[in-house]
Amino acid sequence: MGKKNIDMTQGSLMRSLVAFSVPLALSGLLQQLYSWADSFIVGNMEGEAALAAVGASGSVSRLITLVITGFTAGLAVWAAQQFGMGRRERLREILAAFAPLCGAVSAAAALVMGAGAVPMLRLFDTPADIFTMSAAYLRFYLIGTPFMAVYNVYAAVLRGMGDSRAPFLAIVVSSAANVLLDLLFVGVFGWGAAGAALATSVSQILMTVFVLGYTVRKYPGLSFDPRKIRPDAAVLREGFFFGLPMALSSSIQSVGSMLLQGFQNSFGTATVAAISTAYRIDSVMLLPVMNLGHGVSTAVGQNIGGGHRARASRTLWVGLGMISAVSLVLTAVVLCFGGRLIALFGVSSEAVDIGRRFFIALGSFYPVFAAGTAVQSYLKGLGDMKFTSAVQIAVLALRLATSYAMKPHFGNMSIAYAEAVCWTVLLLVWSLRAFWLKRTSGRNAGRD
Repeated sequence: MGKKNIDMTQGSLMRSLVAFSVPLALSGLLQQLYSWADSFIVGNMEGEAALAAVGASGSVSRLITLVITGFTAGLAVWAAQQFGMGRRERLREILAAFAPLCGAVSAAAALVMGAGAVPMLRLFDTPADIFTMSAAYLRFYLIGTPFMAVYNVYAAVLRGMGDSRAPFLAIVVSSAANVLLDLLFVGVFGWGAAGAALATSVSQILMTVFVLGYTVRKYPGLSFDPRKIRPDAAVLREGFFFGLPMALSSSIQSVGSMLLQGFQNSFGTATVAAISTAYRIDSVMLLPVMNLGHGVSTAVGQNIGGGHRARASRTLWVGLGMISAVSLVLTAVVLCFGGRLIALFGVSSEAVDIGRRFFIALGSFYPVFAAGTAVQSYLKGLGDMKFTSAVQIAVLALRLATSYAMKPHFGNMSIAYAEAVCWTVLLLVWSLRAFWLKRTSGRNAGRD
């Protein structure tokens, strides 16, 4: 269907994972410029209060984002399996069914959340001095979510086909636009946090337009007429089978993040600014791990679809070695430079110290997170969506309980220690699940 696909059912697994994951990691890095640009420009041009406003609304604004990315991650695995089977027509049917549906549902959700922005922020104890700015940021951010939903459906299908170049090019366009618009809306017009959110939304619209044009031009076989959409019931049923468990898991995790946001807000503006900024840096630092994980799930999905079960199993071990090596480098970086990275965002010395200690607590567990990501990605590639989603939901409850239990002893650092505990539990559970599936699959699981 195109020359940019990476067929992971043949050749060197390591080479395929690198070729697939590097563009994806670069696109993820550029995509994080949305939040980095918002934080850096707002923090340095508007001050710590505006930076905290962006952070305080972050968990609420990410609710729709995480649900969309969770659902479409499931679609990506399904698309990879269909690609491995050689069922190219099914890929077009996935796009025709789920791009309009996800866009419409996201638009409705954005309207509801925008209308309920004030009570939600009150529910999570948003500090009074940043409340108005937080509400404005949230409402303008939500404008772009329907477009982001459509983009993610297309990106999921393209990733399933082994094309990680398309998301990279789309993010190049949108990231450049986001930085320029941030400088214009915040630096020139003085619109503060609201201007940063509007810049992000406009950039998401441009990103979606680009990926639509790319797909039409490079893969004409994936094109469909929106006016003649007749979604096949079997396509919807199968898509929901792969996507809904992960969407449910992501939504519950996002609600948990909002509860943790309230927990974080209780420590005051300096902690909100420090830890929300630390998580922005953390999300960038872990991109190589996450995107190698996407590579593992795509490779496993393609090989399972193609009937190459032994090669799918080898993918786990190759991916685990690569991801673990990367995580050790990331750990060294955040332990040595975490505080300096926080300081770049124009926060107070108190916030810098909080962020530095947060990175020491959490960064030491990056190898645990990395190993868990590799095993979880293998399970997703197998199509084991319900189990992985159920475990993530259960561990979220553990994270909430652990955060509150640790608060009297570790204060605001309990947020980091609780997450580290959960990473350890997840690694153990994923490993046991993978071992059990290998045992119960019988001898045929080890043969192509």
